[in-house]
Amino acid sequence: MLTTLTALLVLGTVDQGIFPDLGERVTVRCPAWQVSDGAVTVRIDPVHRLLTLFQGALPLSAYPLREDKLSSLSKSPRRSEILSLLEHPAQNEISAKLPESPQVLWGPPPRHEDRDGDGIVNTLDVLVGAKKLCENRASYVSNYRRLGYPNGDVPRTEGVCTDTLIRALRNAGWDLQSGIHEDVLRKPKLYPLERAPDANIDHRRIRMMLPYFRQNFVELKKDDPYLPGDLVLLDTFPSKAGADHAGIVSDKLGPSGQPLIVNNWTDGYVEGEMDLLPAVPILYRFRVPMSPRPSP
Repeated sequence: MLTTLTALLVLGTVDQGIFPDLGERVTVRCPAWQVSDGAVTVRIDPVHRLLTLFQGALPLSAYPLREDKLSSLSKSPRRSEILSLLEHPAQNEISAKLPESPQVLWGPPPRHEDRDGDGIVNTLDVLVGAKKLCENRASYVSNYRRLGYPNGDVPRTEGVCTDTLIRALRNAGWDLQSGIHEDVLRKPKLYPLERAPDANIDHRRIRMMLPYFRQNFVELKKDDPYLPGDLVLLDTFPSKAGADHAGIVSDKLGPSGQPLIVNNWTDGYVEGEMDLLPAVPILYRFRVPMSPRPSP
């Protein structure tokens, strides 16, 4: 029997990303705020034994399925049947969101929705990676290190704000190190290079992330609703031009009533969730791509 903590999303045997030892310590929940006015849809994935909940085209959360209930499930399950697939904590979380006859998609998500093929759709996979980083609690350490290539990383005990994005995106199947480096070599004029390209450090610089994000991710408008897993570039020094900090939108609200931001703040801090939005403006916000889902 799953515990209350892990019943919401168990990752140890599902997620294919970073720090697998932390998988079963991570849970994600439906955001406490409205992200879309669209209809509720569920994806039932017997292969990965996951149920993913969508509002419109936006994924809200995912939950482990009870294998003993799958074989008897009808092809057009009603609300009560869908809830019976889940343990009680997850039932309680989504019961009010499900209509009596929700739209149901069957099978694993297509690859454009699930880049690393582990059953967890892209935006949720980024969030899962970010939540693992909150459990890992890397200390803020700013230095230059020689890295392996591709998928090079500094020791997991340390990092800066950009490493939060690098690792969370790696959890979903993106390697920013090789992605940015190869794009710099192809299109150097798009990047604010100060010296020769350097695969050890370029992807860890916000100014180098921005051109890559604009080409490969979805740039959001200021009034677009926040979705957990959104990537944010912030301005902590308004007197200086440009973004100088980075983080990821959490699934939790802070005391301000706004979403918390997973980030590694500065010297003397460790990675975690902070209530930054009331005081630190966002200059850019991006979302990893989720192409339109196929009709059921």
